[in-house]
Amino acid sequence: MRIDGHTKLTGIIGYPVRHSLSPLMHNSAFESLGLNYCYVPMEVPPELLKDAISGLRALGFVGVNVTVPHKERVLEYLDELSEEARFIGAVNTIHIKDGKLKGYNTDAGGFIRSLKEEGILPEAREVFLAGAGGASKAVAFGLCGVCSKLYIYNRTTEKAETLAEKLRQRGCTVEVLKSPEVPEGVSLVINATSLGLKEDDPLPMDVNTLIKGQVVYDLIYKETPLLKEASRRGLRAIDGSGMLLWQAVAAFRIWTGQEPPVEVMRAALRKR
Repeated sequence: MRIDGHTKLTGIIGYPVRHSLSPLMHNSAFESLGLNYCYVPMEVPPELLKDAISGLRALGFVGVNVTVPHKERVLEYLDELSEEARFIGAVNTIHIKDGKLKGYNTDAGGFIRSLKEEGILPEAREVFLAGAGGASKAVAFGLCGVCSKLYIYNRTTEKAETLAEKLRQRGCTVEVLKSPEVPEGVSLVINATSLGLKEDDPLPMDVNTLIKGQVVYDLIYKETPLLKEASRRGLRAIDGSGMLLWQAVAAFRIWTGQEPPVEVMRAALRKR
């Protein structure tokens, strides 16, 4: 990869972020197309988020991805939001142009595209969603008006209720659960929390309520304790690498204005 005075800078901010596969994926794509861009991971603790966002503008970045725990809080430091990002209330992609920072959310579309690539059609399904943070909001937005019913469980019930009310305004059938049991009738179970990043994390739901025939999808892109348990019970277990790919494809397009080399990006992910 060539890095010189003309190299355009992109990257990812989060805390933690050292585990991210996005640099490998994007840098492989830039190199494949001969683009003079580079993508770097930047670990930003919450108390330094405002300074980090200001620094992006000062340093001439073209854009960044935003991950846990900054997807919601970052909104207050941006100049403009896409319609989707405004409704979701979370941003995972920032584009910097003419000194202005515009926030997008490519997670929702990335999630739905990854489901369909796996042959899972969310239409007419009842879905259990663990979490009510930035990633959960994007998943819920993607499922809204598609699945027949969405159950949301979050440790802070008030946060889940706020998300549910917003979704109901769009005509979605939503129920907030007070406990982590997966209701009967659910065929798709999703973890959109950060539980599972660490091996000693508690499980995000009561796995004893999982039943045969369900699909378990964890947005974390590795084999988490939840996915291991689902596999042990004979359920189909899917990690978040597909969502990671397709949200990245959309971000690449926003930053460069070019069609991304999807198979190059997919191959880079498989090297992990």
